[in-house]
Amino acid sequence: MLSRYVDAIAARTFSHQALEILAGYSSVPVINALSDLEHPCQALADLFTIYEKKGELDGLTLAFVGDGNNVAHSLMLAASLAGMNFRIATPPAYAVEDDIFNLAQNNAIGTGGEIFYTEDPRQAVSGADVVYTDVWTSMGQEAEAQERRQILASYQVDSELLSLAREDAILMHPLPAHRGEEVAEGILDSPASVVFDQAENRMHVQKALLAEILGGLEIPLAGYHMFAWK
Repeated sequence: MLSRYVDAIAARTFSHQALEILAGYSSVPVINALSDLEHPCQALADLFTIYEKKGELDGLTLAFVGDGNNVAHSLMLAASLAGMNFRIATPPAYAVEDDIFNLAQNNAIGTGGEIFYTEDPRQAVSGADVVYTDVWTSMGQEAEAQERRQILASYQVDSELLSLAREDAILMHPLPAHRGEEVAEGILDSPASVVFDQAENRMHVQKALLAEILGGLEIPLAGYHMFAWK
């Protein structure tokens, strides 16, 4: 019935399965605005921001440090489709899902990128063009917060870790951040940080996504097949 009222549906839900059920019954486009499995709208804004700052995507190295969550999943898939090298450092308990990792590796075979997992944040960040992190405890995981802080303590992005990246590397975070946890105090205010431009670009990319879906507008990043994953 909802499809009769609107031209598109943006759904933000804990359950990715619920999103797939909605899409299965809908006669209008359903946009994944966030699920427990993926966050593709964030990944679109992230790659647009990297392109804006670096002038290219192909061949760049993106290092993700922390929890292998929904943001990490979509960012890994997006990077693999764009020909980027994606390195992710997480504790084994919070690694990305195997299906996502394998899909990204298969994508990278066709685009010339590389997908790499390590438990060592220093190995992931060394020589990276982009350093990315996210909160350790997402919505719905509050009961796990203390345990997560203990396990992820060595995955904090601080000035020492960031210094291992390229001199012109940028620092990204989808916000809101927990300063003093996944990012050291002050690091989001450093010259490398692009988090506020990144947040602004969420709005611009979401407008472009609606224009592409509803109006047939070809957006600049379409050549990277950014809509090729569910």
